[in-house]
Amino acid sequence: MNIHLSDEVTDREAIEEFVESLSDSVSKIESSLARLKNDPRHKETIESLYSAVRNIKDEALYYKIDLAAKLVLPIEVLLMRACNNEITFENALPDALIMAFDQIELAMDDVFSGEMASSLPRLTEGLERLASSSPQHIDQCAIELIDSLGGRRLLRASNSERRKAVGAASVARSPEQRAGDLRFFHSLANLFESRSEKFKGRTLRLLRLALKTNEINNNTIDPLQLEAAIYMHDVGMMFLPERIWLKPEYMTPEEKEMLRAHPGYSAGIIERIDGWSDAAQMILEHHEMPDGLGYPKRLGADEICDGAKVLAIVDAFESIMLKHSQRGKNRSIMRAIAEINACNNQFAPEWIEPFNKVIRQTVEA
Repeated sequence: MNIHLSDEVTDREAIEEFVESLSDSVSKIESSLARLKNDPRHKETIESLYSAVRNIKDEALYYKIDLAAKLVLPIEVLLMRACNNEITFENALPDALIMAFDQIELAMDDVFSGEMASSLPRLTEGLERLASSSPQHIDQCAIELIDSLGGRRLLRASNSERRKAVGAASVARSPEQRAGDLRFFHSLANLFESRSEKFKGRTLRLLRLALKTNEINNNTIDPLQLEAAIYMHDVGMMFLPERIWLKPEYMTPEEKEMLRAHPGYSAGIIERIDGWSDAAQMILEHHEMPDGLGYPKRLGADEICDGAKVLAIVDAFESIMLKHSQRGKNRSIMRAIAEINACNNQFAPEWIEPFNKVIRQTVEA
């Protein structure tokens, strides 16, 4: 595809109106793509996506912004194929399209300023290959598109895919390698903390609470796996728009739905490294609830791993502490522990008592 800015940049008012409309549409599209990560065959969501993308293309044609119309056309073709049950939104495809729409938004901002992003040729070529790919090659094309745009594959691979990537036999990590992995995970946690002043010191507070709770319960959870999960559980937030996860006010239902994608991103990163599959499971399940109303898979109490149960408790405690920080430390602790103990349906009761002991020790210290 040949890409030209042509005369599009001369009608700045039309471009400005289109960019504003595109931003609203992309926010809803990203939310729908996040839902498809958990339910790849949800017909209503796929049809809604198809309609939204067609509207973007029609608006682009109306405003005579040919570049935008050309960029979304392959995505429209993909969605039409999904509506016809030819392909499903599994594995890397939702992430590839989330990244693609992000790049399309950036491209339109560049058009508005009279420039052209260097990634546009890679984006257009990758989308065209994706749209014309056979069903069995869709996932590989999606991975290639993510890589070409400077991203990485964030989805969890199947065991067969993983063997192809790292070989049929996994080599055990040495103590030195595991220590290096933990330093790397900690550095990513520090990067996440740096995005907001309110996160300062959060990781080490969570780590202390989780490890102490596990220790009181005779270390039934592998402490190293739990440590890795603490470091990495929210790193996936950084792959979402900051306007969502750093939003001070209440989130819309669409924004909440997008936020639910972050455990999959975090788990997908750590699972790429041999020896951390238990930590990946803890991360993926730390928003599940014993009553089956959590996410992403609505697991029941017996299906959620212990590490995820502990992580859920300490993570919620930290959030409540932050919310009531103006009360003073001890009053904030008492309010937070009261709220944790009142949520029988949200947290595993077998881990509440060990956690309570840790908090009592904290107050008495």
